[in-house]
Amino acid sequence: MPQIEIRPALSSDINDLVNIDHSCVSSYVWQMDRQIDEGQIQVNFREIRLPRSVTITYPRDVENLAEDWQHASGLLVAIFEENVVGYVYLKEQSEVQTVTLRDIVVAKKHRHQGIGTGLVLAARNWAVQRNFRRITMEMPSKNYPAIRLAMKLGFEFSGYNDAFYANKDIALFFSRFLK
Repeated sequence: MPQIEIRPALSSDINDLVNIDHSCVSSYVWQMDRQIDEGQIQVNFREIRLPRSVTITYPRDVENLAEDWQHASGLLVAIFEENVVGYVYLKEQSEVQTVTLRDIVVAKKHRHQGIGTGLVLAARNWAVQRNFRRITMEMPSKNYPAIRLAMKLGFEFSGYNDAFYANKDIALFFSRFLK
C-alpha cells in the first residue's frame, strides 16, 4: 500500500473530490432472484460472471455531491503525494448506533493499492471513537469491487433495497459490529 494520509475533508478538497471518476469496472454482478409463494417470500443473490467487463456508472448525481456532503456526518479523504486520491462519506444513524459508509471512491489510477481498505479502516476508527456499535457499507449490486472489499474486511451481507438509487439500481448492505 502506498503511503497515504487519511484526514477529514477540507472545503478546498471538494472540487478535487467531485472530479474523481466515480465509475468502476466489473466482470461480475450480484443478481437478485425473488420468489413469492403463499406464506413465503424468498430472496437470493447470486454472483454472476458477465460475458465481458462493463463500466458501472455511479448511481448518484455527481453534480449534487458537494451539496450532499454538507449533510455528511463525516467525510474522510485519502491524500497521496499531496493529491486527493479518494474519499469515504459517512452518515450517522444515531437511533441504531450505526455509521453507514455511503460512498468509498478511489481515483482510477490509484485503485487496487489498498487505499479503499485504508479509507474503510479509517472510517471504522472514526465510528469507534464516537461509540457506535455497528458500521455498514452500502453499494450497488453491480459494484463487484466494493462487494469484494466488504467481504475481505469481514463485513457480512445484511440487506438490500431494490430501488434505492435514482437510477433504480439495487443497493446492497454489508455490516459488521464494532464492539
